[in-house]
Amino acid sequence: MAEPLFERARPLLESPAPAVLMTYRASGEASISPVWFRWHDDAFEVVIAEGDAKLRRLERDPRCSLLIFEAVPPFRGVEASGEAELIRGDATPVRAAISGRYLGGAREGERYAESRRSKPGVVLRLAPADAKAWDLAGILPR
Repeated sequence: MAEPLFERARPLLESPAPAVLMTYRASGEASISPVWFRWHDDAFEVVIAEGDAKLRRLERDPRCSLLIFEAVPPFRGVEASGEAELIRGDATPVRAAISGRYLGGAREGERYAESRRSKPGVVLRLAPADAKAWDLAGILPR
């Protein structure tokens, strides 16, 4: 993602905004799923539970897209596409960091991640090959 695009999108990327991950079924049909994410070290990260259908699809075809958006003004959004890198190992720290953003803080994130320890995860890392952003603030009525 280009630096100016990232800078403009920073408030959105640091918020607990809704996100949708698109992967591809074996038939080539797109499949979409809501996910929690974080922007970290120039890539998007999502934790996917072992055994999840999204993970099976990404293991077969790593192409994916992530759409992050606001449902309230100024209605900003980011779409990022590329090939996912799947990182196996203890996903607990990443899961805690991501969930803390959505659940209200580090303590809540750690508690959630610990409760999910019995459901190991894989970190999807998406360094976008293509990205675009939008912000409708300039066209909204005042």
